[in-house]
Amino acid sequence: MHETGLSEAIVEAAVRRAAGRRVTGLRVRIGGHVVDPEVVTQGIQVASAGTVVADAAVDLVLEPMTVRCHDCGRGSPVHDHLAMVACPGCGSVDIEITGSDDVVLESITVDAVGAGAL
Repeated sequence: MHETGLSEAIVEAAVRRAAGRRVTGLRVRIGGHVVDPEVVTQGIQVASAGTVVADAAVDLVLEPMTVRCHDCGRGSPVHDHLAMVACPGCGSVDIEITGSDDVVLESITVDAVGAGAL
């Protein structure tokens, strides 16, 4: 998944959940997608500029998919796109990929002052 679009979707979801309160922290679980966490975090910072999410701390939990080779039996987490095409050990394309590809905004932390104002 493209990190920019992913970051924008995370910010949009956080803004909706915040209901006008200032967000001080986000926890996001990203399953399966091979992403650069620094790029996602920076993308969230850029996408949140001028919103209630601006300057929020970002906690990313990455859960890579797993590739299992039917030829050599190797099993390992997927850390790059090539591992989703062929076994990193023997190069076989007879592989099985398992895991979730969900992106979940698990929680947001809102400013206590903003929360009390509602």
